[in-house]
Parts: sequence; C-alpha cells; structure tokens
Amino acid sequence: MLKINQLNKEFESRVRLGIMSVLMVNDWVDFTGMKNLLEVSDGNLASHSTALEKAGYIEVKKEFVGKKPKTSYRVTQAGREAFTEHLNALEKLLGR
Repeated sequence: MLKINQLNKEFESRVRLGIMSVLMVNDWVDFTGMKNLLEVSDGNLASHSTALEKAGYIEVKKEFVGKKPKTSYRVTQAGREAFTEHLNALEKLLGR
C-alpha cells in the first residue's frame, strides 16, 4: 500500500508540476514560452524553476541573443526519473 508521504514534495506545487510536465515532452523551453504556457508571473516561474534546479531536476541555460538575455530550461535525467516515480506513485495512490 502506498503512503502519501512517498510522493515527492518537490512536485507539490501546481507550477512545479506544470514546469516538469512541459519539460518531459519538450527539449528546451525558454522562459517566456514557459511563462505563457503556465500563465504565471515572472517571479513565480523564477522561484519555482530555481527550486527545481537546486534539486537537480532541471537545467537552466542563460545566454544572450543579440543584446537580450535568454533563459531556457530542460529536464535532467534525475528530474525525468524523479518525476516518473512521482507520477507512478500518484497512480498507485489512485488505485490504478
């Protein structure tokens, strides 16, 4: 039987779930694209992406395109594995 504490706390936020869901099916996604997809503020996306980066679940690439800064994200292998485990745990919790 699955216990609820077996779910990954890093993915409790809907924003983090959204970030991970988008990155599981896309290679690199830029900040503006992610912000628009999730309909969140700059600060909200920045704080949640920083937390996922610190956990080792996403990679953040900062570069300049012309003179404009560009931030992009992609899921790491550790992030892919952790998110898959989290989704599997949710399915077990739902009895699937």
